[in-house]
Amino acid sequence: MPLIEGFRIRNFRTLKDVQLGKLWNDRDKQPLTPMTVVIGQNGVGKSSLFDAFGFLADCLKNGVEEACDMRERGGFERMRSRGCEGPIEFEVYYREDGNNRPITYELSIDVSERHDRPYVARERLRQRRKGQSSGRPYSFLWLAGGRGIAWKGEYEGQKQETMDIEEVIESAKHESAESEEVRLSSERELGVATLGSLVQHPRIAAFRHFMEGWYLSYFTPDAARSLPLAGPQKHLNMHGDNLGNVVQFMEREHKGRFQRILDRIATKIPGVQKIDTERSADGRLLLRFNDRGFEDPFYAQQMSDGTLKVFAYLLMLEDPDPPPFICIEEPENGLYHKLLAALADEFRLHATGKRHSSQVFITTHQPYFVDALKPEEVWILEKQVDGFSTVRRASADPVVVEMVNQELPLGGLWYSDYLDSK
Repeated sequence: MPLIEGFRIRNFRTLKDVQLGKLWNDRDKQPLTPMTVVIGQNGVGKSSLFDAFGFLADCLKNGVEEACDMRERGGFERMRSRGCEGPIEFEVYYREDGNNRPITYELSIDVSERHDRPYVARERLRQRRKGQSSGRPYSFLWLAGGRGIAWKGEYEGQKQETMDIEEVIESAKHESAESEEVRLSSERELGVATLGSLVQHPRIAAFRHFMEGWYLSYFTPDAARSLPLAGPQKHLNMHGDNLGNVVQFMEREHKGRFQRILDRIATKIPGVQKIDTERSADGRLLLRFNDRGFEDPFYAQQMSDGTLKVFAYLLMLEDPDPPPFICIEEPENGLYHKLLAALADEFRLHATGKRHSSQVFITTHQPYFVDALKPEEVWILEKQVDGFSTVRRASADPVVVEMVNQELPLGGLWYSDYLDSK
């Protein structure tokens, strides 16, 4: 499965310069694990870190200006770290699978006197050549202000570290017929959005497909209680208001598997003996929960927030065609604390599965959830005296690792302040 091995953010709210995992020029750092969990107190930037992925996905879908104004982000100037100049920058280091060479995606968004609105100041995709185990990777997409060069197919491109965009374009003209000059219709759109739809750019297309598949959960139980129009849908949407449609799809296309899913989920929700479905007179598929001790069933509209949330998460993990990357903010909200360890185990089981798996990225402030985690899966986000955040891996502290090896729970150590900066 595709795996983000490292992620870096600059000048994004409290995240002035934060890196998780390994980037192309890191020799002594380990990549992100299939399940990664970020912990921290309120106000340290967990929501900003979560929204960084959402912002990138919105840039791909809607362009950078609209992305800056979405979901109460408040525009570029409110998003840029306070007191800082220069662009907001992102770097994603990922590989399609374990056999492929990793790819680096770099995006820089800025405003200037000439551009009084946000625009793509720089965008680049690069990869090391076949057989190259060290050194700088070679670009196969390089854009600045809507202009640049793209290399077709698997051609390796150039390093271009010290060139400006005009030099890059001129150099590529004399280098190979495998390159082409690119001029986008808008400097506020991502090049990967446009070029990723062309068959002559398979690596760009693969990255676009990867980003398009990201799933960010903004699940709300009230939305899941809605009664949408009948009609099957393959995937749960970000708010969960199509839960009934997904149930209808699973019941229609994967009937046997779906019943096994319902039986398994029922064992994980306290008090629920059985889950099944009932078709309404207008063709809608209603979820029906049988509680122990009650003869008549409850419908989803009558169930608690926690029950609906657990059901939605577990159904999402059983998607026959899951997203490559799942990002969830504070899944513990509304859940009984003894459910959290089981939920963490379900996320890990899905993320480390051999088939039909997704990388899972979670933010939380619940020690009971953290109790089920390993030090290498946990990153601690903290705010410094200057108001900006730093992040470190729990496994970087040998004392913490040793205490976990002695079977002390990681969440308990966090609650007791052992994970805080000394």
